[in-house]
Amino acid sequence: MSEKPDIMTHNAMNTEIQNTEKLYYSISEVAEMTGLEAHVLRFWEKEFPQLRPKKNRSGNRIYQAKDIEIISTIKKLLYDDGYTIQGARNMIKKNSDNNDLNAEDMKKLIKEIKGDLEDLLKLFP
Repeated sequence: MSEKPDIMTHNAMNTEIQNTEKLYYSISEVAEMTGLEAHVLRFWEKEFPQLRPKKNRSGNRIYQAKDIEIISTIKKLLYDDGYTIQGARNMIKKNSDNNDLNAEDMKKLIKEIKGDLEDLLKLFP
């Protein structure tokens, strides 16, 4: 585990998701796609705050593609990379924190570029 895993890699499961036109999936469909049992998915909802599928009017879980991506990431970290639940939770949190920082850096860069462009426009009235 010395190398940092790329937890945003996608496998054949994500290709299967992209090939379907559905917006929502039932827990049994997600369980079949991921090769996990439904009780594991329900347990992971309690353990990983990032995994919060919506529920329909009758209270059934409805998963979206982003939920399934999170599930595949969790499965990879736990089963393939050998992380504990706490370790996987920390890796996902760290990755989401890094994405937030990158977004903030991008916003600053865009503001700088915008200011530079406005300065250029002033030079050429």
